[in-house]
Amino acid sequence: MLLQAIALRQCITATYNRMVCTLAPHILYTKHDDVFVDAITLERDGQPPKEIKLGTFKLAGLKDIEVIDRPFVPDAIFNPGDIKYDRVTLFVVDRT
Repeated sequence: MLLQAIALRQCITATYNRMVCTLAPHILYTKHDDVFVDAITLERDGQPPKEIKLGTFKLAGLKDIEVIDRPFVPDAIFNPGDIKYDRVTLFVVDRT
């Protein structure tokens, strides 16, 4: 589902740390043999965040993932060339 959301630039909803979040997923990658997604949180328990930032979410911690009909534009704060993604990227949003 995350690959679909990233490819189509669609938001997801998921439960993370017992909170329902709406996320704009930008990249899926591995780190220490675990899979992570970096995403911008658009809502947390129905409330917008105080600031826009790219968060890192361990895939195993995301529950009840659903792709929703809410498109997003890749944010300029996301840098796909960041060294932390070097040779571990599984899928990345198209910024064009």
